[in-house]
Amino acid sequence: MSATRHVLEVDDLGPTGLAEVLDLASVPPDTLPRVLEGRGVALVFEKPSNRTRNSSEMATVALGGHPVYIRGGEVGLGVREPAGDVARTLACYHSVLCARVMDHASLEGMRDALDAAGVGVPVVNLLSDRAHPCQALADLLTLRQVFGPDHLDRRTVAYVGDANNVWRSLALACSMAGVPSRIAAPAGFGPTEADQELVRSFGGSLEVTDDPHRAVAGVDAVYTDVWASMGQEDESAARREAFAGYTVDEALVAGADPGAVVLHCLPAHRGEEISAGVVDGPQSVVWRQAANRMHAMRGLLAWILAADDRAGVRP
Repeated sequence: MSATRHVLEVDDLGPTGLAEVLDLASVPPDTLPRVLEGRGVALVFEKPSNRTRNSSEMATVALGGHPVYIRGGEVGLGVREPAGDVARTLACYHSVLCARVMDHASLEGMRDALDAAGVGVPVVNLLSDRAHPCQALADLLTLRQVFGPDHLDRRTVAYVGDANNVWRSLALACSMAGVPSRIAAPAGFGPTEADQELVRSFGGSLEVTDDPHRAVAGVDAVYTDVWASMGQEDESAARREAFAGYTVDEALVAGADPGAVVLHCLPAHRGEEISAGVVDGPQSVVWRQAANRMHAMRGLLAWILAADDRAGVRP
């Protein structure tokens, strides 16, 4: 098993690692060691992003490193070169490889090639079709700030929408932190049995329903995401029809606890998965979430490198 701290999904951290990353993300940045001083961080983006690029670059800079943004076409994962060859090349120059990819298998190929070569450079998933661990870290950090770090197990999170990569990482993070979670999705868009089993394997409670009102009843946090993710644009019309009645609006949020907060990973489609009155309203913490993408990434990079003095080993 590799000793390098790759993070392709949030459960790669384990419950202890998750808590440690959130603790690191919660301290003032100038109190963290500059573990990236004089080092590069490769940021490969097959998919564009506002929050992910800016948060990753600024987190790298805060730890003394130099971020290099690389568009997908420049490396051609699986087209110009196999993902493993891309990783071996970038590891010649960088101490961490971060990638936002279309296919989760690309990340696995990068990780496996580096491990097979004995190159101790970690791979971090900035988003794939399977997982979004960095977003889940920001989500848990936001819940910690709102409700306090010590009693999150007394809070419940309801996710309304497609059981996509964002939901999967969120549910895993909640389970590892002892936070009960629920999901409401229409038939055909809910979590697989395998994902439900994995989430519950960490001891967390997960309730699955097709009734959004049941899901949000009395909860402390309501979460949603777009109904059609990037790359699913041709399904937009069919998904809008399937998700009719699943909009997180004022009427739905009224069923949650009076002190409940509303989360969204952004970008938001006002009038579809969430109403303007909710996403821009007093219960919304979406901008805190967005800011926490940077703090969470800083904590993650600090955690990855603090215990891995082999980072930067060249092939």
